[in-house]
Amino acid sequence: MTELDRLRSRVAELEAEAAGRGARHRVRSLVAAVLVVVGCLLAPLGVVAAWTADTVGDTDRYVATVAPLASHPDIQHAVANRVTSAVMDHLDLTALLSGVAPAQRPLLEKALGALGGSLEDAVRAFVHDKAQAVAASDAFAGIWKDANRRVHSTVNKALTGSGGGAVKLDDGAVTLDVGPVVDQVKRRLVDDGMAVAGKIPELHTSITLLKSDDLDTYKTYFRILQLAGTWLPLVAVILVAAGVLPAGRRRRALVTGALGVAAATALLGIALRIFRAAYLDALPAGVSPPAAGAVYDALTRFLHTTVRMVVALGVMIALAAWLTGPGRRARLVRRLWTSGIGAVRGVADGAGLRTGPVGPFVRRYRAWIGWVLVGGALLAYLLWSYPTGWVVVGLGLALLFGLAVVEFLAAETEAGDAPGPASGVTRTA
Repeated sequence: MTELDRLRSRVAELEAEAAGRGARHRVRSLVAAVLVVVGCLLAPLGVVAAWTADTVGDTDRYVATVAPLASHPDIQHAVANRVTSAVMDHLDLTALLSGVAPAQRPLLEKALGALGGSLEDAVRAFVHDKAQAVAASDAFAGIWKDANRRVHSTVNKALTGSGGGAVKLDDGAVTLDVGPVVDQVKRRLVDDGMAVAGKIPELHTSITLLKSDDLDTYKTYFRILQLAGTWLPLVAVILVAAGVLPAGRRRRALVTGALGVAAATALLGIALRIFRAAYLDALPAGVSPPAAGAVYDALTRFLHTTVRMVVALGVMIALAAWLTGPGRRARLVRRLWTSGIGAVRGVADGAGLRTGPVGPFVRRYRAWIGWVLVGGALLAYLLWSYPTGWVVVGLGLALLFGLAVVEFLAAETEAGDAPGPASGVTRTA
């Protein structure tokens, strides 16, 4: 075999190896892309799964979520209207004045006469005033919490299909019994001279918390997400990480995955807003849209908070990965950062401030100290019970400040870190 033949054979071998490496690289890139895309798609589902397991599946968490609604004006107004209608349906107006004791009649006539209008309108306004007062009282807050604790199994069954066998939905509606509010209103009416209100029997009237003909359709999906619980978010993170590791350009894959997760989760937040409008438009005539909207906002508050947190976290991870990369713009930002801190350090040195032995120590272990700060920020995030978007931003800014302090202490100066004349050391001739 001539030298030319050997060279041709070697070239053929190298080309075959290059082709093999190219094929393997394309396969790795394809697998990485698929894993990252699947992880991004699972991210919003993981947010919903965490909400379903945490808010819908836990009674105490659910009660804590809806408890503030007791002071919501729309809820109080809806309860007052429903109680007023229930009382008026069982109030005998013809026997109202005749059944009043002579001593109490002037008090009642004075109260009703001040309201004006017909007898029925005056009585309705009088009853509504008492119902509104009860709904705005501290007693209603306790009634609201107790009633929601009892109705939680119904909400859980409505959204996930789980719950006790005796729990039933009334035509796709989740209702809350406000009978105790009726009892409070009856007592106030009797105390104000309307003794006939004491003859109203025990009533179990209710207001509608959730109402949708599609609840039975969606509850299977909610049940699956509830069973997935906190595992689905973890799976999404693992898939994105598994897609970044085999990628040819890992930093670019990390930036893409983080921004993909943020974008997919942001779409979930937009979908929640759109679904709210569609849900309220589809409510039947007997349900108060403002009250239903208040309940929807309370139940999805954790969802919106988590959406903002995931978006903020994804953007910050992508930004950190980009800034630490070899790109021209990233290097420019790092140079500006270093030169800015160096300028501040120079001003401090000119003012006589010295770091002493701290400067050389920080300069020697700068990388380790940086990783400790990153680990501390990550640990704080993991230990935070319910981190919000502002918590993520705050931890990011705290980490940035810590890194700036490290850079300030480790910055080189012309005079070094040795004490100068300003420190009391003089030179002798």
